[in-house]
Amino acid sequence: MQNEQQFVSLLYERLDALREQAETAVEASIGQVNTGRQARVERDISVAEHSGRVSALNAVESGLCFGRIDLSEGTTHHIGRIGMRRDDPERTPLLIDWRAPVARPFYLATGHSPMGLRRRRHLATDGRRVTALHDEIMDLTDTTRTGYEDPDGDAVLLSALNSARTGRMSDIVQTIQAEQDRIIRAPHRGVLVVEGGPGTGKTAVALHRAAYLLYAYREQLARRAVLIVGPNPAFLGYIGEVLPSLGETGVLLSTVGELFPGVRATGTDTPEAAEVKGRADMARILAEELRGRQSLPRPVLEIAHAEYGTLVLDRDTVYEARQRARDTGLPHNQARPTFAFRIIDALTGQLADRIGADPLGGANLLDPADIAQLGKEIAVSREVQAAIDSLWPTLTPQQLVSDFLADPGALLGSRDAAAVRRCGPRTGADARIDWTPADVPLLDEAAELLGEDDSAARAAAALERQERIAYAQGVLELSYGSRTQEFEDRDDDESEVLAAHDIIDAERFAERHEETDTRSAAERAAADRTWAFGHIVVDEAQELSAMAWRLLMRRCPSRSMTLVGDPAQTGDAAGCDSWQQILEPYVQQRWELSKLGVNYRTPAEIMEVAAEVRRMADPLFEPPRSVRATGEGPLVRSAKPGDLARTAAGLAVEHPGEGRLAVIAPAALLPGLAAELPDASWGIAPDLTRPVVLLNARQAKGLEFDTVIVVDPEAIMDGSPRGTNDLYVALTRATQRLGIVRDAEVPSRLKTATL
Repeated sequence: MQNEQQFVSLLYERLDALREQAETAVEASIGQVNTGRQARVERDISVAEHSGRVSALNAVESGLCFGRIDLSEGTTHHIGRIGMRRDDPERTPLLIDWRAPVARPFYLATGHSPMGLRRRRHLATDGRRVTALHDEIMDLTDTTRTGYEDPDGDAVLLSALNSARTGRMSDIVQTIQAEQDRIIRAPHRGVLVVEGGPGTGKTAVALHRAAYLLYAYREQLARRAVLIVGPNPAFLGYIGEVLPSLGETGVLLSTVGELFPGVRATGTDTPEAAEVKGRADMARILAEELRGRQSLPRPVLEIAHAEYGTLVLDRDTVYEARQRARDTGLPHNQARPTFAFRIIDALTGQLADRIGADPLGGANLLDPADIAQLGKEIAVSREVQAAIDSLWPTLTPQQLVSDFLADPGALLGSRDAAAVRRCGPRTGADARIDWTPADVPLLDEAAELLGEDDSAARAAAALERQERIAYAQGVLELSYGSRTQEFEDRDDDESEVLAAHDIIDAERFAERHEETDTRSAAERAAADRTWAFGHIVVDEAQELSAMAWRLLMRRCPSRSMTLVGDPAQTGDAAGCDSWQQILEPYVQQRWELSKLGVNYRTPAEIMEVAAEVRRMADPLFEPPRSVRATGEGPLVRSAKPGDLARTAAGLAVEHPGEGRLAVIAPAALLPGLAAELPDASWGIAPDLTRPVVLLNARQAKGLEFDTVIVVDPEAIMDGSPRGTNDLYVALTRATQRLGIVRDAEVPSRLKTATL
């Protein structure tokens, strides 16, 4: 113990030194005097890199070293959350990063297959202090004993499983199991699906896989960033500290509802509306909605011109212009200039015929220059532009989707149209739209259909750059002029002194004043809808609709993805029932499935009850195997309908104070529960670090608590088309204790005798 404590103290001395070096590098980079744009860019990159290093070193402060492996050949390696070398000429390894190949035997070695190990040691620490050691003997022929031997080798794992929850997920680098390690280190390319029941560690495996990929493929992924997609804001808050604790801070965490820049999806859909919006056919329907906005006159469109009288656009002329624009294959807004050009050209010809017609029937009296001038006048006419806007309007994704949702009847059946119809102002300053998560994939699809005509923005940027260069040229000329008088009468060597314009031209001088984007790759990705991520991890992947998958696949053209989920827990009406259904449209059969079958979270007694619920929907269902039992089955209480909240609150007060408690109930009961439990946190993104939180079943996905109280299970089952799955989720969130409060006047449909 003493030797390990001395080693850990040495590690932290080195950590402090590295942190000081990184902080000094940040200050030095900021303080650099730069003479050009490239130098400023290099400075900003240096600041970002060193700042990230400081953040990573701060993040791994707790539990820096957690293990040691002693090889049969006599070599010893300490394993930690980051790699660390001595400050000597040889740069001798001091601490091995858990992701390095040499560290892998720490996770995979067994007595049957020791992988060259003599001993495996687990270190328990409290801050910078070693509190316990657990040794596992790999080579049974080695008779040396330390007194810290763990007879069954499960002490560290069971300690982690039984420890009180904090409301934040912890990393599992100390307890990664062999089946998990194989998934974490799987090859980078392609789609890997990780399927597992409640408590099998799917989320932890996915996050550690992201950390491993960032370590093994740093150059590619740091530049393109990694996206982690979670089911709701509460879940993202729950997992938010895992990757920083592993030294990785450049990852974007998001829900699908946050993946359209400028839109925050805070609204709520009915299950019926979410299901309709999530159908793959919505891509075709939105395309039809857009084609309907590329209209034809009926039968002609008259345009009043202040100087030349009325101009006329007939149906054939507009049809030909529309077809030309569509034939470009460009998105709607980018094809608009082609349409506008054909309309302006037709109107110019019409006007030229009217003005320049020869009374004697000869050739047009206007020369090409006159006709070109007429074209310019037509192009800037407000009336002509208004006509073009009415036939081929410039649209935003928000306009297209909101207009469709306000009047979907023409493209949807009456029942589906009634489910998604949204009333209220559609566009303009008075429009107030509460976008829902199911709307965001529609907005993204609309953005793909519309494109962005950035010609005006590019022209403005070019003009601004020319203005900067002209200004810089003026500054240089002023500098030159101020020195001309000083040196023009001198004939000594000092007349050869260089002026500013001799060492820098106006263009380079202007570039010095351009702003540089210093945001990280993750920050830039969050603001750019067209960003292509290097890798995407999707948790609770079974919940995503077909339209949401279209959005994500656009974000990852390389199809490098890790999908984590469990079809048995699908609760969303728009969710998918099989991985084949999700992936076949994009990668056919080119994906790999890995399954996790061990439940580390849920005690066997609780899992038995949850499995009976799941068998109501699937009689052949087999749950993951629980690694532990507590000897304590669920506690069931019955209450009258008006007393459900009060009874649940009373049961919550009885639970031990250690750890975290969640009350999971139908959404309609949450306000009443909040009144009975005023100190509990609840809402869209409840604070999971509070002792008591109130959630509905959907919010509870992916989370875990020491104690869970499920209120009105029959109402949860009746609350959605996949209500049985929702109840299965609710019942499997507890690590220690489960309480159930049910309506005494509603006959139980649950088969388990315990209920």
